[in-house]
Amino acid sequence: MAAARVLLLLSGRSESPSFAQSVCGLLGAGPGLGPWPTHCGWKRGRLVLSDRQFPGASARLPLQQRPPFCPFAALDQQLRAPGAELPRNRGVDLGVAVLLQSSDQSVLLTRRTRTLSVSPNLWVPPGGHVELDEELLDGGLRELREESGLQLPQGQFSWVPLGLWESAYPPRLSWGLPKYHHIVLYLLVVSRESQQQLQARIQPNPSEVSAFMWLGPDIAAVVAATEDGTEAPRHLPRELPHSIPTVELGEDGRVRPLALPTSTLLWTTPTTAPTTEEGNERVSTGTKFALRLWLRHLGR
Repeated sequence: MAAARVLLLLSGRSESPSFAQSVCGLLGAGPGLGPWPTHCGWKRGRLVLSDRQFPGASARLPLQQRPPFCPFAALDQQLRAPGAELPRNRGVDLGVAVLLQSSDQSVLLTRRTRTLSVSPNLWVPPGGHVELDEELLDGGLRELREESGLQLPQGQFSWVPLGLWESAYPPRLSWGLPKYHHIVLYLLVVSRESQQQLQARIQPNPSEVSAFMWLGPDIAAVVAATEDGTEAPRHLPRELPHSIPTVELGEDGRVRPLALPTSTLLWTTPTTAPTTEEGNERVSTGTKFALRLWLRHLGR
């Protein structure tokens, strides 16, 4: 097995969860929706989690898994189909995502390209894998730079860890057995620059990003309130605009304005896998969790 990226302290012993194990379950998360306060510590390329305080713990953060249909929780409770195979010799991968907040209190979301093998066409914050010898903040800023072209000047931003998300892809067993299993640490990075100043420097990476937008607290609150396992609202609240200003990359690589229907941001995870990449466009469930944490941080 490759070097463990996510480690758990259980009964005083350090363990590396296997690919098919629910991290939330191993940490004693109950049947409720969570999130569950979790003690965590990090050093280069690794994250240590425990349900109790331990030497070297850096923070106590909320940990959330995809309710109510986390594939890894479900796999422990049902028989697998004959011949069904899960990845072997793999543990749980470590990811980091940056919720970039401008000085005028809006956050950046990007739409993943429809050709990506994992979560195509989803709206998410910039993020990705943490390298083995990389600090978590450095990994987040690197992913931000690689996906959006934004390099934040030293001394012009502050940051704070927001929370942890247990991520599976595909997101439901009805889509197929999971091929990817991550613990994602969401970091809030607060820039001293305005949305307009930051947007002027954005150069999206067309191999990963097909569009980007900025969300303010009011719209973010409505998006964050939509839950998987429920139907998307059929009618927008009256105070919401019918579309959101968005910047999209054309096939020629040039950016152009797009009025994205606000209803697109309120869709939830479908029961069956979409038949087209376009049908998968929505805000990821983990992103909604991160938006809720951001709004709580703002005191909204």
